[in-house]
Amino acid sequence: MGSTQILYFNRLCISRNSCHDLNVKILPLLIFSLSLAAAAYGADCPRDQPKTESALIELEQNWAAALTRKDARTVACMVADEFEEVDVDGSLHTRDQMLEHIPYRKPGVNQLSEMRAHVEGNCGFARGLATLVDAAGKVLARVRFTDVFTYRDGRWQALAGHDSLLREASR
Repeated sequence: MGSTQILYFNRLCISRNSCHDLNVKILPLLIFSLSLAAAAYGADCPRDQPKTESALIELEQNWAAALTRKDARTVACMVADEFEEVDVDGSLHTRDQMLEHIPYRKPGVNQLSEMRAHVEGNCGFARGLATLVDAAGKVLARVRFTDVFTYRDGRWQALAGHDSLLREASR
């Protein structure tokens, strides 16, 4: 340690007990913080997914189920580091922003319909209609979406997403 570092350390640790108290308080907090980060972004992601349209549709179904459970860890496996999403209001969100929002989503079940996918080599897209339904069966929102994927590291990863909120036609 340099003399400046020793002086700083000595100021922090006036006595042997205060250093021990500092370690007792900070070390568990540091370990807890690192474990949360690892859990959120180091999940065991699926491997050896087939390069098929049905694999993309299954991934979208799993994504919708993870959103229903507010499971950011599972969604993190499905989106590439460079993922960006255009939300229903036109705002652009990065991967991290999208993942941070998941625990605060409205409660409800995400039901997918009108699913269509296409694969060309290591690229693909999926398009469909997501309907958010509450516990009583009331439709809270209907969103038309398109997700663009790349096949990387033996699995599909979303690169970009675009959501459009559908307004119900007046009757």
